[in-house]
Amino acid sequence: MAPKTILGNKKLGGKIRSRRNELGLTIEEAASRAGVGCKTWSRYEAGESIRQDKCKGICKALNWHSLPDQEAWSPFLEHEFGTEAAMSFAAGSDMLLDHIQGDMTELASMPVGTHVGQLKASYLSDILPKQFLMHYNYEFLYQMKCALLGLRACAESGSPMIAHSVLEELLLYLCCEEAFAMMELNGEEPQEQEWEFDLFDDMDVVTCLYSDMYLDADHTYHFSHWTERQFYRNKGR
Repeated sequence: MAPKTILGNKKLGGKIRSRRNELGLTIEEAASRAGVGCKTWSRYEAGESIRQDKCKGICKALNWHSLPDQEAWSPFLEHEFGTEAAMSFAAGSDMLLDHIQGDMTELASMPVGTHVGQLKASYLSDILPKQFLMHYNYEFLYQMKCALLGLRACAESGSPMIAHSVLEELLLYLCCEEAFAMMELNGEEPQEQEWEFDLFDDMDVVTCLYSDMYLDADHTYHFSHWTERQFYRNKGR
């Protein structure tokens, strides 16, 4: 049986070429790392199909844990912060969506008002800010999912990625953390990135939500304000 292939396209080929250049690799060096010939690598960059059994080699050569999710690839992030930023959002948002959907499915079978902290196993209960744990119910996860899908649509359209709300800041931050953790689990040595904080112009999402600071109802980062459009209201989309 012939090996399965991933249909190539110019967009994916461009990402492979851009990442190779970002790492300062020649075609010969990248091909050697991937265990393929130079002509084969050149075909990848030209947008031709890729055999499934060659994907691991390509990812190893480019320090990717998987080929980029083309549907959530952000040309804006790539241009402003580099290929690694676009890759971390694409891959991280894909994983985060899986976590959200998994918890939503389980919450749907539980009594109304059940939160993720009451589930037998919930990855979201570990990564979301602890102060507001009891607010993370099905309705909130639905809001979270819709906001993340909105960011992915923005990425795909090539529009500027702008976090207008605390929830959007939090989602972008968690996408980066997801991608970083996955690369570490795969035995890679990802570089520390802070492109999301450059995007926000501050680190308030971490300082306020992942520290011992107690937030009262009037604070910008209190849960009651997470979905409000508070930032960059006169810019972007």
